[in-house]
Amino acid sequence: MYMKLRITIFFMIALGLTGCGTRPYIPQEYPLRDGLIPSLNVSGDIAINNSQDSEEPAIVYSYVGTKLASSYKDITQLMVEQATKELRKNAKITNSDSKKRIDLQVNFLKSTYIAFFWKSELRYEAILGNGTKISKTVNHASGSVIQDLNGCIAESVIDLFNEPQVFEYLSL
Repeated sequence: MYMKLRITIFFMIALGLTGCGTRPYIPQEYPLRDGLIPSLNVSGDIAINNSQDSEEPAIVYSYVGTKLASSYKDITQLMVEQATKELRKNAKITNSDSKKRIDLQVNFLKSTYIAFFWKSELRYEAILGNGTKISKTVNHASGSVIQDLNGCIAESVIDLFNEPQVFEYLSL
């Protein structure tokens, strides 16, 4: 009898711990509908680069024993790819002789569970080719943790292209 009870308790604990641990979060594009990024007048060619060097795992979500981890380099790369895609979609390029660049670096992303929804925060830096450094914090909320994280990255792309200093830099 005691042996059966011990085995049952052992299996219940083992089953309870299977939900624990860190799982990988692989950032994926959350598509943006037309109109969220303004039409951009861009003077010259522009390159958007990933300037985040850290490949260390970063916990982007933790709740009741479940953790999601990614690297800020991977998160920044998704932001770079989505920003480049949105730029191609929304830019009117003039004077292709000029070369411009934006170096992006995501330094923080975290989603927090708040009674039936998730709220995330992303902090990024954009360094424009003229030396201007912009540091921003972007928030997002969703009913799904993965959509919340991916949506926060997409929201940061919207924020980047609506930043007056970026808008002006691209047009000069």
